[in-house]
Amino acid sequence: MPRAVSPFLPSPRVRLTRAGRAEAASAKAPRPPSPDDLILVDRRNRRVGRADKATVHAQGLRHRAFSIFLVDASGRLLLQQRNRQKYHSGGLWANSCCGHPSPGERTLTAARRRLHEELGVRVPLRFGFLTHYRTHFPNGLQENEVVHVYFGRVPDRLQPDPAEVMDLAMHSLPDLTRSAVAHPKRYAYWLRHYLTHHHPALAAGVKRAQRLS
Repeated sequence: MPRAVSPFLPSPRVRLTRAGRAEAASAKAPRPPSPDDLILVDRRNRRVGRADKATVHAQGLRHRAFSIFLVDASGRLLLQQRNRQKYHSGGLWANSCCGHPSPGERTLTAARRRLHEELGVRVPLRFGFLTHYRTHFPNGLQENEVVHVYFGRVPDRLQPDPAEVMDLAMHSLPDLTRSAVAHPKRYAYWLRHYLTHHHPALAAGVKRAQRLS
């Protein structure tokens, strides 16, 4: 019969192979940074961690984001129609550009980077206001964003990336506001949030952007 081992005796020492030690160390190590990581924040927009983009939008984790409104000399806003293949809100009209800073990246720097990626332009941006919104999409994804909203001037030439942008249009703030009320399903949730909850700040941002060169 095999000899019984007392539960009160010390367990025999386990020697890990080199491969085993490497695997154990890897399990304890933090997940390496990913290009798809977003910045998780608390209610006061203080950084509390990071997570990949898919997890953030599947679980509705609060994260940092930005939105950009480009304005022409007459005060009209540049809107983009999102590519239908986007992970949510495809085919809807939204503001000029939006996105997320990466961990370690300043929000304004990220906004300038994304503006060039989506529309092929580099223009000065000015901070307008900060807001937070949360919503659920029909495909099961969620947004829970603390958003830095920036304003700038529309340049003479735009080079939109067709993988991001289907179409572009210019609208005055009054016309856009009326259209969003009459046809809400045409517009992205966050744009309607700005129009509903931050209309005075939008109007002020438009006026300041008109004075930018």
